[in-house]
Amino acid sequence: MSQTETPDTEVAARPRLRWWTELPLILLVYGCYSAGRLLARGDVTGAVDHGLAILRIEKVLRLNAEHPLNRLFTREPWLGVPADFWYASLHYLVTPAVLVWLFRARARHYRAARTWLMTSTFIGLIGFTLLPTCPPRLLSPGHGFVDTMAQYSSYGWWGGEASAPRGMGAMTNQYAAMPSLHVGWALWCGVMLWRYGGTRPTKILGVAYPLLTALVVMGTANHYFLDAAAGVAVMGVGLLLAPLLLRAVEPLRARLLSPAAPVTEGTGSPIVSAGCQTSAGERIPRQRASQLDAGGEPDSSPADAGEGAPAPAR
Repeated sequence: MSQTETPDTEVAARPRLRWWTELPLILLVYGCYSAGRLLARGDVTGAVDHGLAILRIEKVLRLNAEHPLNRLFTREPWLGVPADFWYASLHYLVTPAVLVWLFRARARHYRAARTWLMTSTFIGLIGFTLLPTCPPRLLSPGHGFVDTMAQYSSYGWWGGEASAPRGMGAMTNQYAAMPSLHVGWALWCGVMLWRYGGTRPTKILGVAYPLLTALVVMGTANHYFLDAAAGVAVMGVGLLLAPLLLRAVEPLRARLLSPAAPVTEGTGSPIVSAGCQTSAGERIPRQRASQLDAGGEPDSSPADAGEGAPAPAR
């Protein structure tokens, strides 16, 4: 009997995922992310100073991946144009697609993966707020960077001032370069494809997608190398914090989603007689006790005495 009850207990303890609860949650987090980017514009002068400070640190560390990649994308349109499309669109398409795939095909791992992504996104939003950073493409031309988004804007839907649709450049925060969540989200997608894809092509895609995204964000002069490294670090911190957040939220989730306990009449034992048993000659429990309490004698009529009982004395 215990073997048949165990699965029911596990199902009750782990409610099924529902898209109509997950979708609003995802949209809420993305709305907070977008609104936070707009609110955390910061001082332009301070953002430029932060960008130049990153360049100085990279020079000390002998890191200079941005300049050669940017020159290559600027010189070769067959690389620069696809890279701009990649930067402007794929993180809006691939990340939701991987979320939907996990929800439908890998539901067992979905909640942990979704919490990891959301936690890291909020950490990145804190970085945008505390450290507004000018991307390389918006530095003065003397620093050697070309804005490929502006150079190839006639090929895409974005305008020359931002990767946003034409005429909406003023509605984006162009100084949210540190950390690079383009790289962070691509890394999350890559890990999901590698761990749960199950086939060699998906594993190859899981490795290629974040690596190519890192090259794209630097080649288009939208991020520094340290921005990409910070995006990886943010995902690492989010991975460590996600289990703690899940454990903290689980009691509240269980309280909200657990079914109501069935209401039963009475407060005692499920036995109808509440533990009392009828004896010979009693039609209902406690019949004899109620008669004694009323001052009467036990019924000694032959009709109630039962078979084999001695006849009463005359």
